[in-house]
Amino acid sequence: MNDFGRAGGYLALFSEIAIVLLVTTLFGVLLGYWIDERLNTLPIFVVAGLLLGFGAGGLAVKRLITRFLASFDRAPDRNDRS
Repeated sequence: MNDFGRAGGYLALFSEIAIVLLVTTLFGVLLGYWIDERLNTLPIFVVAGLLLGFGAGGLAVKRLITRFLASFDRAPDRNDRS
């Protein structure tokens, strides 16, 4: 893979990591807030949702990075003529 393709791959990975962390954390907080509003227990479920969102985001990022690095291992290097 050439340097431009590798840089584009890293840019896509970093963008995807940011989006995944944002969405999972925001979803957890909003779900926790919704539950707290229903049960009148603010901020217990907001904090729980935040932590669950961080955890889910962390697992998703681990999977993204693992898949990304595996794709680099499988990709043939065009500069290698052996």
